[in-house]
Amino acid sequence: MARATTTSDVFNAIAEPQRRDILTLLRAGERPVTEVADELGMTQPGASKHLRVLREVGLVRDRKAGKQRLYDLDARGLRTVHEWTGGFEQFWNESFDRLDAYVQELKREGQQE
Repeated sequence: MARATTTSDVFNAIAEPQRRDILTLLRAGERPVTEVADELGMTQPGASKHLRVLREVGLVRDRKAGKQRLYDLDARGLRTVHEWTGGFEQFWNESFDRLDAYVQELKREGQQE
């Protein structure tokens, strides 16, 4: 099965850890590429490359501000990821329910001793 290109598939784009770091950083607001590179310890060309990929899949938008280009998170692009992971919500809820029952059992045993 052929793998989707990184520049057209959100899942492939966010598979790269540095791109996820960029998205996390941009949650706090828009930033120029130099600031993204400095904050995350990347080279500016490396940060630019990752920002281009994120822009092409719709996770980042940019705008010119004087001589700078500012990048901002466009979380609407994460909708497909959210919808997919939401399918596992029942699994996690059941796991947390079992964990809660176990903790309650340990508390009861601790009180009886």
